[in-house]
Amino acid sequence: MDLGIKGRSAIVCASSRGLGFASANALAREGVNVVVNGRDAGTLDEVRDRIAREHDVKVTAVVGDITQAATQQALLEACPRPDILVNNNGGPTPGRFADWDRAAWIDALDANMLAPIAMIRAVLDGMVERRFGRIINITSAMVKTPMSPMGLSTGARTGLTSVAKALSKDVAHANVTINNLLPERIDTERQRQMANFHAQTAKITVEEAYAHMAKSIAAGRLGRPEEFGDACAFLCSAQAGYISGQNIQLDGGSYAGLT
Repeated sequence: MDLGIKGRSAIVCASSRGLGFASANALAREGVNVVVNGRDAGTLDEVRDRIAREHDVKVTAVVGDITQAATQQALLEACPRPDILVNNNGGPTPGRFADWDRAAWIDALDANMLAPIAMIRAVLDGMVERRFGRIINITSAMVKTPMSPMGLSTGARTGLTSVAKALSKDVAHANVTINNLLPERIDTERQRQMANFHAQTAKITVEEAYAHMAKSIAAGRLGRPEEFGDACAFLCSAQAGYISGQNIQLDGGSYAGLT
């Protein structure tokens, strides 16, 4: 299927690895010029060169922490008229509610709610004026199924979810969509972090932790990053203009609820 987005431009935040990279790579494969972002210059240069080598598109690298205003500004200078914005950032480390002080909560809000909102605010009016826009927020399955060790992530990302839902109704008339992708058990570095955490708390090996994770998924396996990237690319497509304000789970069919 031709997704109808060849020649368009995208900003993909925190895209030097994991789900962000998978999303940027999938968009580039569809002919989208991408701005990639990460905090490590060496890793980001490798990602830029890899995507440019494999796909005939323009790839620009912007080094920096997406929570910083200077990084946000640099991304917008690199792509002043983005058609697509993919918000992403690493989540807080799992822990215990009793250990999280005000500073921990503020850091989580900065990383997983306020930074994405700032990027949306910067690009939304231009998308409406041009009558095309696709905004994807990479959040977490924990938004729908909270667990206390993930409280920092869940709290911040649920706030972003509410803002995105409200905004989606305001801009749908202009062919601008805002959707959230909720991954669970995708085989990335973040999942390895979770496996290590589970292994330590349950006093088992990391291999056993991975086996427990796979068993908890209805599909019987962890998801692949490229599957996530393909879902992101479709939601950014011309064909997806009637899909907005949605929380779409990529969890191997594991969620037990209806909504």
